[in-house]
Amino acid sequence: MNDVFRCLTLGGCLVLTVGCSAVGKPESFTFVPDIPPNFKYELTATYVPAKGQTCTVPGGRNTQVGFNKINTPYKDTSEIELYRTVSDCPLALNHVEIKITGIFGPKRGDSSYDYASFAVRPELLERHMGTFSDEGTGEFFGECMWSFRTTGPKRYLIKLLTCKKMDAQGNVARSRPFTAYTLTQLPGKTVRLKIKLAAQEKPAIGDTWVEVPGGWKRCLGDSFEDQYAFCYGNYKDFSTFKMVDERICTIYPGCTEYKDETP
Repeated sequence: MNDVFRCLTLGGCLVLTVGCSAVGKPESFTFVPDIPPNFKYELTATYVPAKGQTCTVPGGRNTQVGFNKINTPYKDTSEIELYRTVSDCPLALNHVEIKITGIFGPKRGDSSYDYASFAVRPELLERHMGTFSDEGTGEFFGECMWSFRTTGPKRYLIKLLTCKKMDAQGNVARSRPFTAYTLTQLPGKTVRLKIKLAAQEKPAIGDTWVEVPGGWKRCLGDSFEDQYAFCYGNYKDFSTFKMVDERICTIYPGCTEYKDETP
């Protein structure tokens, strides 16, 4: 029995390459999402053979652990183990993917999602490592933004969610929210993902809406049946569209008055 497997069996291994530290030291950490109202999350933790191991897991089965998956009770936080043993192969946490879902309507399909993630490695260059406060909390940040478009012959308005990495000063990058930690940083700690919702929404497809006081108007296109309905310089002819609550509007999001039927 090698040092790594012995440590995993005893439940006290903190550094995979050097044997055991004090027995009873936590081998898990807590993930806490700080997300806007009407948002939820799912999480997938992926494990790979621990450093120095030559074993494999047949077919890669049971190398992922899911939280808040379909048909499971929803939990506001996730307690994530750092080490597992599958098919007699000692595994270590390698990657955590967070699916961020925003809900914009009452129906099951009235939602959209994007992803954040963090890597977990035996070691990292210091400049790539996430940091923790004296209280044991590490934070990384993101900004999610809604974009909108119409779909179908009745021009229902739907929303698409896009999430980008943001630093502590509020500067938004092009990539998705991401950070990285080492295995020795995480035992007993808390990792918090803080997601801010952008104040403004924008059209998902260019040259299909025109900005006006109170919001955006949908270009008519060739006719109401034109599913693409690009403006092509026509900024006078607009169409109505349907909200998820069946209101028929002329301006989004400033629809304070609505019509009873489509033209």
